[in-house]
Amino acid sequence: MTARAKPKPRRRDAAASRRRILDAALDEFARLGHAGARIDSIAEAAGVSKPMIYSYFGDKEELYKAALRESYVQIRQGERELDIEHMAPETALRELVRFTMQHFVSKPWFISMLNTENLMGGQAIEDIADVAEIQSPLIANIRGILDRGVAEGRFRAGVDPVELYVTIASLCYFPVSNKLTLRAVFKVPVDQPWLDARAEMASDMIIAYLRRTADRPMNDDNT
Repeated sequence: MTARAKPKPRRRDAAASRRRILDAALDEFARLGHAGARIDSIAEAAGVSKPMIYSYFGDKEELYKAALRESYVQIRQGERELDIEHMAPETALRELVRFTMQHFVSKPWFISMLNTENLMGGQAIEDIADVAEIQSPLIANIRGILDRGVAEGRFRAGVDPVELYVTIASLCYFPVSNKLTLRAVFKVPVDQPWLDARAEMASDMIIAYLRRTADRPMNDDNT
């Protein structure tokens, strides 16, 4: 009778463990801020041990930086999946605005992470070595959209893609980040239909800003 072969030990899936840790860290830091977040809670939520977190990420500060970096990675990844570089210029920008608004809604930890980092003085984001590289594909895509719009005679020349994205993000950020005070002060619903309408309004404003002067609607003062 032959001896039964011993089962091979289960191999640790490092990538899956890191993914669970980052997801748990994003939730913890977003809900409780940097000071309130606890490694114990992150370990429990991720189903890993504290030593594993320290092994993968180092201390709490480094885990926070990794979570902050991941928040940018995920929004940039979502933008790449839109394939806006192959759309007509106006369509591409409208899709980008809609995506940005919906990402802020569906990933509430993104706004919370940015708010936390700004309250902390923005030091951690400066320490992330590849943060500019993470943003560069988006800026290159917007530059391409603008160039196509100019070549087709739809957009005016000279618009900076970084400044344009700052405007897009600003128009989408405020209705989501300030939803509680907007409801209380202005009695607006801040539900999905209302946010969709804000995205369409923001798209109209962006397109109107980009159009050549001759193509812009004239108001009473300019007639």
